[in-house]
Amino acid sequence: MQYDIIAIDLDGTLLGPTSTVSARNRDAVQRAREVGARVIICTGRGLAEARVGIEGIRQRDPVVVAGGSITADPVSGRTLHRATMERDLVREGVATLHAHGHAALVLKDRADAGYDYLVVHGERRLPLDPVTRWWFETMGVHVRAIDVLEEDPHPEHTVRIGVCAPSHTLEEMERSLRSQLGGRAVLHNFPAVVAPASASRVAGQTMHVLEVFDAQATKWRAIERLAKDWGVPAQRIMAIGDEINDLDMVRNAGLGVAMGNAVAPVRDVARKHTARHDEDGVALAIEAALRGEW
Repeated sequence: MQYDIIAIDLDGTLLGPTSTVSARNRDAVQRAREVGARVIICTGRGLAEARVGIEGIRQRDPVVVAGGSITADPVSGRTLHRATMERDLVREGVATLHAHGHAALVLKDRADAGYDYLVVHGERRLPLDPVTRWWFETMGVHVRAIDVLEEDPHPEHTVRIGVCAPSHTLEEMERSLRSQLGGRAVLHNFPAVVAPASASRVAGQTMHVLEVFDAQATKWRAIERLAKDWGVPAQRIMAIGDEINDLDMVRNAGLGVAMGNAVAPVRDVARKHTARHDEDGVALAIEAALRGEW
């Protein structure tokens, strides 16, 4: 096989609809390792939230989590690299989320802060949406809550701010954030892919997640950093993904692969296309690479 690194997204990619790793995907990952490839999980989830994927493929190599803002050792939980958000960026972003009527979800580097999320409710005590409440309960993450950002005990450990809300309400919010933050930030807006039907729709609207990162925090930058440490050129990297936060790694890897359920921008930049996440698309892609067809 001509690829030394295989970077794989989780939701909509390695994980099936029930948020588990299929036996065929797991076995394909193991065969790739046996011929010398390093497999990197690359996900928008935080480290604690990514455990289902980490354990599903018995991951030992570093993982890229929180949309590329953290690279971590999955065994010890130690952070290897972190793209921290500047405090002004956090303050402006949280203020915009509050102005649009939403509590702000502030993701921390748990390895240093000691917890995963800080929920900033604002002076109006804005409530959490049902998907976020369900997510926190299901994932078992450590959460703290404050009213105003000035009460944040660990501002130096913030890697992402975000919100989950009905899709139509996020469009104006995203425009406001892009106009205000400009090139200082990376923004992603995509469906909340893991949630029960009772929580994933509110008033007939699909729930979406809007996330804001430091401009240096992307999955591809994190992959590049690891590849440099391991002496692997970009042309020997294979990346598999489906959602907008996978766009840069699918576009820049030596072989970018789009899942059958990928959004149009990812399909457009991919060199190869595989089956859906509920059809073992990851395994099919790895198997093609192992045979030398890709």
